[in-house]
Amino acid sequence: MNTIIRVLVMALTVVFSTVSAQEFQGVATYKTQRKVDIKLDSTQMDSQMQERMLAMMKKQFQKTYHLAFNKEVSTYKQEEELDKPQVGGGDFQVMVVGNGGGDDVLYKNTKESKYSEVRDSFGKIFLIQDELEPIEWKLESDTKYIGEYQCYKATYTKEIEKAKVFSNIEEDKEDDTEPEMEERTVTAWYTPQIAVTNGPDKYQGLPGLILEVHDGDLTVICSKIVLNPQDKVEIEEPTKGKKVNRDEYEKIMEKKAKEMMERYAPRKGRDNGETIEIRIGG
Repeated sequence: MNTIIRVLVMALTVVFSTVSAQEFQGVATYKTQRKVDIKLDSTQMDSQMQERMLAMMKKQFQKTYHLAFNKEVSTYKQEEELDKPQVGGGDFQVMVVGNGGGDDVLYKNTKESKYSEVRDSFGKIFLIQDELEPIEWKLESDTKYIGEYQCYKATYTKEIEKAKVFSNIEEDKEDDTEPEMEERTVTAWYTPQIAVTNGPDKYQGLPGLILEVHDGDLTVICSKIVLNPQDKVEIEEPTKGKKVNRDEYEKIMEKKAKEMMERYAPRKGRDNGETIEIRIGG
């Protein structure tokens, strides 16, 4: 009889834990911005045009995202924009490679350590399905408040490829050297007051919701949190799009980026035209 009672208690515990995980919900709003610092000599672009281009690019990288989450799964999606600033003009074409579109959505299952991401890239919908990369966080002793939440600092170091900026297409074609690597320290602030191992984008794995991230030139800051909203939040894994894994998608994007660069390469009669490629990410 005691054995039966123990089995029933364990079964009920599992059921109530699952229900609790499904009932606890929240929506966190994040603001992102990226530092843009491009130096061009006066023979390429006058100072007024350069300032105008940098201002438009800065605005382009200021975005708002919403993270809908429970204890196990989440979706991360950009807020719709009324219009998108155009970068470039005259004899200059500026291609920003690696920046997602407004229709993209990232679904994460932190319990199973996997994700599904919809990417609208070059006019085609991709469904990237892969494992979440484990992050070796180092928990620090620093604390601060973000809004009403006490947050703790965590960091990790990763190796990334140094971004390259080319003044023209031919320069990129001729560059066949091995990519130069550098180390970057990523800093995050998380709050154990919201006990989910989640955060914006693919940042996760800390004992609390991540509210702020500093990753190189990228800054992500939480501006609003609503826990257990009155209207139930639907969190569904996306299913539409060409299924690929992360490596397959990156190879496709690299090929498409090169094709686009060649398409906008200066042609005869446009010898003064320049194309500047700015790679974002890493």
